[in-house]
Amino acid sequence: MTLLRLRLIPLLAACVLSIGGLQAETASDFDEAVITQQLTQLGLQVNSVSASPVKGLAQVFTNRGLFFISNDGAYFFEGSVFDIQNRQLVNEQQMRPFRQQELELHKDYIEYKAKDEQHVVTIFTDPSCGYCRRLHNDMKDYNNAGITVRYLAFPRGGLQSETNDELEAIWCARDKNSSMDRAKAGRSVSSIDCRNPVANHYALGQSFGVTGTPAIVLPSGQLIPGYQPANALLQQLNN
Repeated sequence: MTLLRLRLIPLLAACVLSIGGLQAETASDFDEAVITQQLTQLGLQVNSVSASPVKGLAQVFTNRGLFFISNDGAYFFEGSVFDIQNRQLVNEQQMRPFRQQELELHKDYIEYKAKDEQHVVTIFTDPSCGYCRRLHNDMKDYNNAGITVRYLAFPRGGLQSETNDELEAIWCARDKNSSMDRAKAGRSVSSIDCRNPVANHYALGQSFGVTGTPAIVLPSGQLIPGYQPANALLQQLNN
């Protein structure tokens, strides 16, 4: 099977609809070795291949998020799969437990803890991002609402950007919260070199499907792109 057989389907055209509900395939229905080989040729790192809820398709967790591919590895689908019967995006439902599991392995966050904690959210952030700064300015509102915020780094310009260097300095600082506060206020942060988790955070965000900041991950694993005022975020957390 060659790369020439692969067909990339545009985002909107790849939306797969199922009126009768979704039935998961069995593990024997897909060829994991072929699928891994095909996606590796596309530059994707395959973390796992498993049966998908859609007949004829396997689901693949990669370093760039969740994708669907035909069981024989010939057709790769980029886009959203919508379950009409249950009125939900299959992509998002499948990603939630993956995000929950992965976040359990990352304890190197910068935390702003609520005194009367009711909820904990993880936010991929970039200090040069305007809406990230707006969110940070509302930190007291989040904490007063019982929401603890845990930051992970996501330099929007990539690992070679100035923001990446700034995030590394923040995570290397003795007082990480104060350094984050300075950066979010547009003030300089002293450059300090150390082993830091910024590259790992960035890779994690990409595997979650993060494309911009702020990106908020709820305890359920749901990903909310963009800024959310404290009251709006609390309402989603309570639903």
